[in-house]
Amino acid sequence: MNWDAIRIEYETTDITLKALAEKHNVKLGTLKSRKSRDGWSRDATQKDATKKKVATPKKKVAPKKEPVIESDELNEKQRLFCLYYVKSFNATQSAIKAGYSAGTAHVQGPRLLGNVRIAEEIRRIKKDMTQGLFIDAMDVLNKYIKIAFSDINDYLSFGRKQIEIDRDKDGNAITAEVNYVQFNESANVDGSIISEVKQGKDGVSIKLEDKMKALEKLSLYFDLFPDKFKREIEQEKLKIAQEKVIKEGTNQEKDVAAALRGLVNGINSKAD
Repeated sequence: MNWDAIRIEYETTDITLKALAEKHNVKLGTLKSRKSRDGWSRDATQKDATKKKVATPKKKVAPKKEPVIESDELNEKQRLFCLYYVKSFNATQSAIKAGYSAGTAHVQGPRLLGNVRIAEEIRRIKKDMTQGLFIDAMDVLNKYIKIAFSDINDYLSFGRKQIEIDRDKDGNAITAEVNYVQFNESANVDGSIISEVKQGKDGVSIKLEDKMKALEKLSLYFDLFPDKFKREIEQEKLKIAQEKVIKEGTNQEKDVAAALRGLVNGINSKAD
């Protein structure tokens, strides 16, 4: 089989691979494999089959920067603990990975977090994270902030309205008050924090990302936020917890939740 001749014919004509295979009595799969392996090309600037195909240089990707421990006052295990903790925020697992005993890691982890030098180093690394020294954490934080303070009213409107249900014998409209839900246009809302939209027998429903989970994540970065923002996060967490109690709790629990909300609002008003 004269593969050089077949290649020249392919590169210098408009013949299809299927027609080329039939012409030279070659299986189409074999021809495709040969074309791919030898780099056959119909580039207009490369008609001579004897010329080598010039590979396009690949764009260099900057290596991912890893966090660096700057403190000289930490031992090797403490350094490793800091590195693992800023990636997982799990003190127990970070202690185990750093080399501490698995049997005592649940105690050792919190103890390490209480070490002033370790705490300072973790804070420094987290600040580096927000500045993009080894990951662009601000994008993540901003996403959590959007989820944590999302408002369903930005996505739909709902309430009660009068609709015509019939006409009387004189032609006058007979109306009734009904509930309604109206979704905003998708082009006008932030779809990145919608976790689910589905069509069911009762109509269309929309579900936003988990606000409490986002608030918990933001709590891990408390030392990076101003006091006012910290207070807003705590208020939002309390609001969600109270709404859950009011929805699912007993009458006594609902009364306690309502009283607690009033107390917290009063304290926050004084703080402002």
